[in-house]
Amino acid sequence: MRLLCFQVRRFAWKPFECALADAVDAPAGAEVGEAVVAFAHVEPADVEGEAAASAFRQALRHLKWLANKRQLRVVVLHSFAHLGADGAAPAAAQALLERLAGRLSETGYLTYVTPFGWSNEWEISVHGESLAKVWKQI
Repeated sequence: MRLLCFQVRRFAWKPFECALADAVDAPAGAEVGEAVVAFAHVEPADVEGEAAASAFRQALRHLKWLANKRQLRVVVLHSFAHLGADGAAPAAAQALLERLAGRLSETGYLTYVTPFGWSNEWEISVHGESLAKVWKQI
């Protein structure tokens, strides 16, 4: 898994164009303030075999760590298949992101997953510190 994460002042998204034939109808866009936004590229090893459980735990730990550095309680997960060459099957990637969101919600974070299978318009305002922009390969 590859995560490009931002600590943001504001992040807004709006579905623009359907990118997967079997994507569900996209809901209206949304906006959050003071959040961690994670652009996630899910790879086959993240959803198959022995490494899958470890990838899930490491991603969860990383997202919580980054959120807690600024006491953020909002996390947005966005599937971004452009961070690597080898991607997991769309259904498996979506399931992993939904599972991460569920686990984060269970531990007190307000979570969002942007519409899966859609290209989105974004508006983003990122904090200035170096820690506000973090790349993580799991």
